[in-house]
Amino acid sequence: MAEIKSIALTHKEVVEALIKHQGIHEGIWQLNIEFALGAANIQHRETNEVAPAAIIPIKSIGLQKVEAENPLAIDASKVNPKKK
Repeated sequence: MAEIKSIALTHKEVVEALIKHQGIHEGIWQLNIEFALGAANIQHRETNEVAPAAIIPIKSIGLQKVEAENPLAIDASKVNPKKK
C-alpha cells in the first residue's frame, strides 16, 4: 500500500474536527481564518524584473460562533453530541 503524503479536507470537515478537538457540544460554529498583509519587492524568475508584491500569511485558523448554519458553519450538537 502506498504511503499517504497528503490529506485534503473540506471547510466543513475542518470545522467538525475543530469542534470535536475542542470538546464543543452546542452552538453553531464557523471556520474563521485570520490573514495578515505584508509587502516586498520580488524578482521574477524568468525576466529578472523586480516588482512590488503582496504577501498574505495566515495568522490563525479557528472557530467563530454564528447564529445560523451556512457553507462554512456546523451545528456542534449534530456532529459532537454530549454523551449520556
